Amino acid sequence: MSAATNFLENKVLDHVLGEGVRNYTSPAVLTVGLFSSDPGETGAGTEISGTGYARTGVTFGAASAGSATNSANVTFPTAGAGGWGSVTHAGVFDGTSMLFYGILTIAKVVSESDTFQINSGQLTITLD
Repeated sequence: MSAATNFLENKVLDHVLGEGVRNYTSPAVLTVGLFSSDPGETGAGTEISGTGYARTGVTFGAASAGSATNSANVTFPTAGAGGWGSVTHAGVFDGTSMLFYGILTIAKVVSESDTFQINSGQLTITLD
């Protein structure tokens, strides 16, 4: 996952280039959301909305060589009645705004009673 949303790109540019009234503060909590289509730079994809679905907290280790990876498993709630369908993309959120997004290496159909998990070290954010 290495694509930044327009929202984050603007925040970083303002912060780094000295637009003082728009300094970007790191979010206190980050979550991962799952998508059945590419959210793109505007975050307009189709987020999963099945029974039991909720964005789930994620933590990252310190960046190295332009990348950072999740430092613990990200385990979503168990899918309820009807499951969630095909999960193809993920996004990292600061609460309400998506910061990063990307396609999963392998799409996963989440059926009823399945648990979707991203293992530690498997969610990588890269700035290139």
